[in-house]
Amino acid sequence: MTGLERFVSLAAMTDGGVWFAFKTSNLAGQIIVIALFIGSIFTWSVMLTKFRELKRAMKDTHDFLSDYRHENHPAGIFLKRQRYESSPVYIMYEKGCQALGTVLEARGADAQDLFMGSLGKPQYTLGAVQISQIRNMAERTMTDQAYLLEGNMSFLATSTTAAPFLGLLGTVWGVMDAFSGMALMGSAMLSAVAPGIAGALLTTVVGLLVALPSSIGYNALMGRIRRLAVDMENFCQEYMADVESHYRES
Repeated sequence: MTGLERFVSLAAMTDGGVWFAFKTSNLAGQIIVIALFIGSIFTWSVMLTKFRELKRAMKDTHDFLSDYRHENHPAGIFLKRQRYESSPVYIMYEKGCQALGTVLEARGADAQDLFMGSLGKPQYTLGAVQISQIRNMAERTMTDQAYLLEGNMSFLATSTTAAPFLGLLGTVWGVMDAFSGMALMGSAMLSAVAPGIAGALLTTVVGLLVALPSSIGYNALMGRIRRLAVDMENFCQEYMADVESHYRES
């Protein structure tokens, strides 16, 4: 190959960019790039969906906590049928109020008796066993909501760790093929291996392009999940303290 031909070949590679690198990569490299591209679509879908979900959850949680702390009775919001569907804290509160109603009904109370205690001594009191039942329901719900908040986060964690290694596998495989082809051709010129190496390096680039957003998104999302988990834990203690102050036997 003449110097002019080598120049034209290298120029074509430069002009072709990513598409040229993809075309010149081996079959394994192309399969890996396609797999990473599909994985990237799912990753972005999970991240955007999760960001919207957590944004609504944090807003509803803020509104719920603000309204709850303006009530004079721990079951006030529940009996007024105010709902904050996206808030895991509210869902825990709702289950706790249902458990409170159940133990009060077992003692002959009706729904309106839940308000007793805000005006004076409650007509019905609860012992340690009943208080423990309500606390257990709230804590079980808190655990369930924590698992739901972390849903699909394992996919992001897998993308963060697996994508670079998958890209590296494609690169090593492509470089190995490129040097094997150079040995078979009996040529040590750059033009003989440059296209194959360019195709091989493409898999690493794509792997990093998948892993970097996944890592950033994962950390940002986990920060919001931890914040909601702390809100649930703190509210559980606050709610049970309010229930005990209204209904605990003296």
